[in-house]
Amino acid sequence: MELSEHDLAAYLAEHPDFFERHAELLSSVQLQSPHGNRAVSLQERQIEMLRDKMRALEHRLADLMRNAADNEIRSGRLLAWARALLVQGDAAALPRTVVDELREGFELPLAALRIWGVLPEYAGLDEAAPVGDDIPVLANSLSQPFCGANAGFEAARWLASPPQSLALVALRAGAQSPAFGLLVLGSPQSDRFTADMGTEFLARVGEVASAALLRLLQPR
Repeated sequence: MELSEHDLAAYLAEHPDFFERHAELLSSVQLQSPHGNRAVSLQERQIEMLRDKMRALEHRLADLMRNAADNEIRSGRLLAWARALLVQGDAAALPRTVVDELREGFELPLAALRIWGVLPEYAGLDEAAPVGDDIPVLANSLSQPFCGANAGFEAARWLASPPQSLALVALRAGAQSPAFGLLVLGSPQSDRFTADMGTEFLARVGEVASAALLRLLQPR
């Protein structure tokens, strides 16, 4: 009866001591090296495979370390931004502080926001300027921040120049509350905000901004 490759592989898996009983095969079996046109022994091939795995793990570790460093920088910037909002004693200056500190702290060339339903004393703020009927509808539809190309959004016109990519973050008092504003972050780079990027950090930004701006709103 002829053994198939599957049968042979199953036999070796079930009998790990095979090469202990036939140690001479480890050096006599010749395999093609993946790193050149040469034959290597089974032992050498195993060593090369382990080295390849080690290199892959080293690259993975380097990526994790870079991500950790990036996250630490991002967290530090978020804390500095939140602190700037906390120490802003002038409620009327809060919307401008939200935007200016975001632009400076996170190196965002374009940022703007609009809020609605504000108290009468704040109705004259630029950030409380009237918005189209579609804006509250859009904001209420955002269960999480939107990231992607600028597809002619009305909110993109709030920015100083047309962005290639943008993020839209709804402002609301709680997860189930209706939106009372919309934060827009834009970039001239098409790959700054993409549809496949994570939005958890932007969601945290929206939560902090919302909490800071609540004191400008009329009681609901």
